[in-house]
Amino acid sequence: MLSRRYFIRAGFAAIAAGGLAACGGGTTSSAAKSKKLTVAASPSPHAEILDNFAAPKLKKQGITLKTKEYTDYIIPNQVTSSGEVDANYFQHINYLNNYNKENGTDLVGVAAIHYEPFGIYAGKSKDLKSIQDGAQIAVPNDPTNEGRALLLLQQEKLITLKDPDNLQATPVDIAKNPHNIKFVEVEAAAVARQLQDVDFAVINGNYAIEAGMHVKDALAVEDKDGKAVKQYANYIVTTPDKKDDARVKALVKVLTSDDFREYLSKTYDQDVLPAF
Repeated sequence: MLSRRYFIRAGFAAIAAGGLAACGGGTTSSAAKSKKLTVAASPSPHAEILDNFAAPKLKKQGITLKTKEYTDYIIPNQVTSSGEVDANYFQHINYLNNYNKENGTDLVGVAAIHYEPFGIYAGKSKDLKSIQDGAQIAVPNDPTNEGRALLLLQQEKLITLKDPDNLQATPVDIAKNPHNIKFVEVEAAAVARQLQDVDFAVINGNYAIEAGMHVKDALAVEDKDGKAVKQYANYIVTTPDKKDDARVKALVKVLTSDDFREYLSKTYDQDVLPAF
């Protein structure tokens, strides 16, 4: 017959073993979780780049990349700050800095990846050089992208800004508007859809691509003087505690490689250019 003491010892042993198993299970779960990387991105070209180029490369390193697509410029930063995703890939550094300032957040740009040239596209009118008095031009309404649009219009000598280098200019900052241009200010994602109702539109590169337009179709494009690339390159963005995360670093390394440079050239031609 087994003694009562035996059962007590056996009970404690079972509890101890269970505890160890639970700890072991938690470690395994954490290890598995650490090999996943979730990134919020605009559909094109960002999500395409992540799914078609980065994911296969990271898989070879044992990292599973999951992409969450968003069509606006607000939610990707919100879900990054909340921890719902590990990082995001959709914005340039000026937009990020403005977002942090307006929302009291501290998101950080880890590395510049690519640059999408801003272009002026034809709507109801086709000749930018013979622009009619009172012509309507659609532009993004967020501070940094609207300023970028106005700088491009200034480049084409359609307007003159009070401060010719103001990256956050709005129509009230225009000193000269000889053609009496009327500005239709809408959310960046909606500018391309305004083309049928306006004479011209200044469109973000990613939204132009989504609408089936390309740099070669534009009536005018930002000068490649290095300034635009520096100011408007798209970054991998994350929270301060994850900027040195091995998974984020692995993603950055993949997206700043010679292979990626070649991929961009073959896939997007002049629509998406390397910023490294």
